[in-house]
Formats: sequence, C-alpha cells, structure tokens
Amino acid sequence: MSNKLKLGIPKGSLQDATVALFERAGWHIGVSSRSYFPSIDDKEIECMLVRAQEMARYVEHGALDAGLTGNDWVIENEHQVEYITSLTYSKVSRQKVRWVLCVPEDSPYQKPEDLAGKTIATELVEFTKRYFASKNIPVKVEFSWGATEVKPPTLADAIVEVTETGSSLRANRLRIIETLMESETQLIMNKAAAGDAWKRAKVENLAMMLQGAIAAQRQVGLMLNVEKKNLDAVLSVLPSLNSPTVSHLSNSEWVAVNTILEETVVRDVIPKLKASNATGIVEYPLNKVVL
Repeated sequence: MSNKLKLGIPKGSLQDATVALFERAGWHIGVSSRSYFPSIDDKEIECMLVRAQEMARYVEHGALDAGLTGNDWVIENEHQVEYITSLTYSKVSRQKVRWVLCVPEDSPYQKPEDLAGKTIATELVEFTKRYFASKNIPVKVEFSWGATEVKPPTLADAIVEVTETGSSLRANRLRIIETLMESETQLIMNKAAAGDAWKRAKVENLAMMLQGAIAAQRQVGLMLNVEKKNLDAVLSVLPSLNSPTVSHLSNSEWVAVNTILEETVVRDVIPKLKASNATGIVEYPLNKVVL
C-alpha cells in the first residue's frame, strides 16, 4: 500500500485563504460544496474539510495526520499535538489575529477587574475561564453560538471575540479593554504520525513550500542593467534579501543585477536606481521564496 498523508483543511473563514495559499505553493485543491473531501493533485495526500475549532482534536486522536488551524483552538482545549510551523495568514490580512475583551463604548468598565461578577460571552470559553481564573476575577462565561458582537449590553456585559482589523467591533460600538491572546494559523501533526519518517518528511516539505508562498507575497524580484562604473552607486541604494546577483553582459562595460526586496520599498528604490544611472529596470512577481 502506498504512503498517504491525511491532511485537514480548515472549513469556514480560513478555507478560501488556505486553498489559495496551497495554489501558490504548488498544490491545486478542488473544493465541492457537496463533499467534505476535496481533491488535490498529489496522490500522496488525502484532504478533508474540518472546522478549525475541531481540527486539533482530530489530529490529536489520529483521525488526521496533520492539519491547519489557529493555535487559539489548540490552546482552547489543550490538545496534545506537534507544531510544525506557523503560517501567518488569515481571511483578510497577512497578520496575526487577536482575541480581545470588549465592552460597549459607553460602559464604565475600563479593565478586566471591573467585570467581577459579570457575564462574558465568547466562543473561546475554556481559555476565557482560565484567563479570568488566573487573575482571580469571578465571572460567568457563556458560550456564544455566533453574532457575539451584538450581545452587549443586553445579553452579556462583555465579550471575548477574535478580530483582525477591529472594524466589526467598532461598527458594533464596542471598545477593546484587553488583548487576551494573539493567534495565527499553525500546521500541526499527530504525535505518532510525526514519528513516522515518511509522513514527517512529507509535512515538513509541505511546510517549506507554504512558507515560501507566504514569503513571496511580501517580496518582489527586481532586475536591471548598469554600467560597471555606476555599479557601486546602484548597490548602495539596493536593499536585498541576500547579496544581489551581478552577471556579466555581452558588452563588457555593463552588468545585470538581480535581487529580491520587500514590495513596500520598491516605490522608493526604483527612482533612486534611475538616478544612479540604472536602466532596463524590471519588477516581477514571485511565487515562492524559500530561504
């Protein structure tokens, strides 16, 4: 029997971002609304759609060899899994999400201690209970089935909710008084599967390519030509991931320079390169950057 890796793909808010990330990493995942078993163009991987909140449980119990989920859900139920790598992406941005303690804008509460004896609504129940217990603040923590932002002040005094940008909280006239946890997507493995040499190598290679795809989202390639007499001036204004590659051209007085840099600095760098007499400047996108 051929080797097979059972891989959990998060169903829900992370699903589209995860499928897109795998596409950039080199794997095409085909998702059907009628099936929980997406196709993937890798005969050694078998995918299953599982809610992020449940992923760590199925990985811990061995129903899945590996899966992608937030470390918040691993921590919530204290599942025993092996972390392979962090993957900083989410449904909106390329940054970590935060679980925050929020109250209505006009409420008198300013800090967690002010909520003693009050009711907190959240989906992250067990972690929230442990958080307040660690501070010796007596509160009632209730599970929220959704639409948590609308519950204060009528159905709860405060909420613990996840946010990326804070826009939904502001739209619902909520004020953050404390950040309880930062979270990001993790590639996790079942501990027994992690001890299998083939499965571990497969997952670690997968992690490398996913990380490369994420890194490439923030980087671009830049190539240009410059006369040798102006090369030092060009290199002095050219930030790079590593040392730029300098290649000889058919004209012995000219060289080609190729490098990788942060996308956010390109708009400042290109005018400086032009001022340093660089020519033929080309910016190009990257699929993966593997360090």
